[in-house]
This record gives sequence, structure tokens and C-alpha cells, in this order.
Amino acid sequence: MPPRTPTLFLSHGAPTLPIDPSLPSGGFTALAQHLPRPQSVLMLSAHWGTMRPVVSTAKQPETIHDFYGFPRALYEIQYPAPGAPEMAQRAAALLRELSIQPRANAAHHFALGRALRALRDEGVMVIGSGQITHNLRAADFSARPEDADPRVAEFTEWFEIHLAARDIDALLDYRQRAPHAALMHPTDEHLLPVFAALGAADDDYTLGVQSLGTYQRALAMTNYVFGSAVQ
Repeated sequence: MPPRTPTLFLSHGAPTLPIDPSLPSGGFTALAQHLPRPQSVLMLSAHWGTMRPVVSTAKQPETIHDFYGFPRALYEIQYPAPGAPEMAQRAAALLRELSIQPRANAAHHFALGRALRALRDEGVMVIGSGQITHNLRAADFSARPEDADPRVAEFTEWFEIHLAARDIDALLDYRQRAPHAALMHPTDEHLLPVFAALGAADDDYTLGVQSLGTYQRALAMTNYVFGSAVQ
């Protein structure tokens, strides 16, 4: 049997990432070059939030521009990625809780990922897409990377330390234990995908960290790769 695919958490950044040269779009390309090519991808996105579990089984998913007030060029971007209906049905059979439930907690999403872990043996890469820090009210879109709020680093360092230690209990209780948790995530829908990716990872995962900096003063661009300890 081939080795399991890694699971990932990606900080997807502002919508302008594809067209703004000051943002680290190249970092995602560099990361992809170090990853195995999966048979398919199961994306658990902070922008696909529902009150009840929903999974897309479309053969050709449409591109959804779920933002407003941005340059016209962004609305002209299309992403014609093919769907994977059979894999989606398989995932739904494992657990009918595939979207992000904004009112459910970290433990719920960790359990969701754990139930989907078996898909990795079938060449599926499970990716959580959100943001390691996400407080738009604290953001300054004219700020330079060197203007980052130091509290962002304190929060992300805490997260990295506990991810590396596989301290699941602390991570699931991050709102009580992590420094500045409520400031970094007034609502935690953009962090919930990391717990799903963590749940889908092996118990003895190895942690890869890609830090691409902090932008708009409060939005850290940190990506995590949860790889297999045995290759």
C-alpha cells in the first residue's frame, strides 16, 4: 500500500492573493512542489460553512466569488477544477459532517477529521483552508509586513509549539489556553479547519511549518503539513 497522503492546513489570505505581488502567492507554489500528487482533494473550507453538513458532489464545481468590493480582475478568475463525485459520496458515507459548522467547537471538527482519516489510504488529500489568525477589525490593509502586531507571533508560536508536541488537549482548548485567542479569532470559523486537518492526520504525525509572514498587521500566513512519521 502506498504511504498515506499528508494532511494540510492552509492560511488562504486575502482574496487579492492571486493578483497582489506584495502577497506570498509564490509560497503556495513552492509548498506544492514538496507534496505528493493525490488522487483527489477533500477541501474543508472556512468559506463553506453551513448549519447542517453539506458536501459538494458536482462533476464541475462552479467558481464562487464570495466577496465584494475588490478589483474586477478577481471576479474574472475562474478555477475549472474537476469534481470528484465518487470520492465525495465515499466521504459522506464515512461521516455526513463535511462542511465547517461555525457554531460547533474545535473538538467537533477534530472528530470530523478523525472519521475522514481512512480516505487518505485511498489517495485523498484532506486540506483545511482558513487562517491561523483572523481578526479583520484589527487589520490594517495599508500596513507593511514589519508592522505586524507582536501578539500575532505570540499566538502562532503557541500553536506551533503545541502542534509539534501533539498536545491535542491543549489545542482543542485553545480559546482558554492560547495567548490572545479571542483577539486573534473573535469568531473561530477560520481556525476550525485546522482541527479537521489535525484529526485526519496520523497520531504520530510529523509537523511541517511554512511561515509566509504576517500581512495587514493581523493576518498571519502560516501553513501546516501533517505528514506520516513512517515513509
